[in-house]
Formats: sequence, structure tokens, C-alpha cells
Amino acid sequence: MGKRACVLLIEGFEETEAVVVVDVLRRAEVQVTVIGVETRRVTGSHGISINVDAALQDVVAVGSCFDCVVLPGGMPGAGKLRDSAMVQEFVVAQHAAGAIASAICAAPIALARFGLLQGKKAACYPGFEEQLGGALVQGDAVVVDGDVVTSRGVGTALAFALVLVDRLAGTDMARSLATRLLVER
Repeated sequence: MGKRACVLLIEGFEETEAVVVVDVLRRAEVQVTVIGVETRRVTGSHGISINVDAALQDVVAVGSCFDCVVLPGGMPGAGKLRDSAMVQEFVVAQHAAGAIASAICAAPIALARFGLLQGKKAACYPGFEEQLGGALVQGDAVVVDGDVVTSRGVGTALAFALVLVDRLAGTDMARSLATRLLVER
């Protein structure tokens, strides 16, 4: 069975970060479920609405397991992810079961609140570093520390997605996709 990833969307998410990750992972034949935290149609921070595949409460109810959980950034979305008890419970449980915890832009603030960045190297959008309490903040575009992957923002979304492909579908697939997408690595 192939690898499974989920991308959590909440009102005010960063559209580019979400869509790039979903697109690139699906090109790598990773089964991606787009999950709405509050609604089945979610509007991003720039007014683009996306219909999700499933509602978080339904995913939790059936006990779905994923190999990777992705939190896109954007404001106020990242703050809403950080402050959601249901998101925290879901992400922590998935991570405890072996899933990669990943976040981009401002969303690493959620991983920090959930206790998943303590002592880990991490990246975030400039200005959010102080909210990553316990993390070893790095300036790299994408930072991998064990089972946690973080990235800085819209401009690093493709690199972030390709790192997730590398982790989920292998280095050969990541290289092949980078070549096909004309990404210099």
C-alpha cells in the first residue's frame, strides 16, 4: 500500500502552500486527503475557496492513520490551527503513531504549541521565531529534524513539497519530479 498524507485546512490558510503540497505529493502517487478542520469548503487568506475531501471530525471518528500530516501557513489560519484542541489532539496522535509532522510558513507555531518542536531544528516565516519556544530556529528554506519537517513560506513551498516526496516516496521520485517540474536542486 502506498503512503498516505493529509493536509489540514482551516479558514485563513495560505492557498499556495496548501495547493503546491497537495499537487506535488499526488504527482508522486502519495494518497493525499485534504481535511477541513471546521467546514467542508474552506476559504484561504486570499479569498480562494477549496472543497475538502473530508471533515476532521469524520477522519478522527473512523481512526484514519497517515504517514504525514501537513499544516499550511497563512494568517489567521496558522493561529487557528495552533489554537484548535481537535487539531492538536489529531496531530499529536498521528505523530505518536509514526507520522511525519510538517508545517510551513507560520504553521510551525502550531507544532510548537503541540510540543513537537522542543529541542528540534525548525524553520518558520520571519517574525514567528519567538513563537517556536523550545525549537532551534534555522534560516534554511526547509529544515528536517527526524520526523519533523518545517519550511519558511510561499517561496519555499515547492522545495518543502519535494522534501516530503523524498521522505514518503523516495529520493528517486523526488529527483524525477524536480526534473519534470524544472526545479533546480
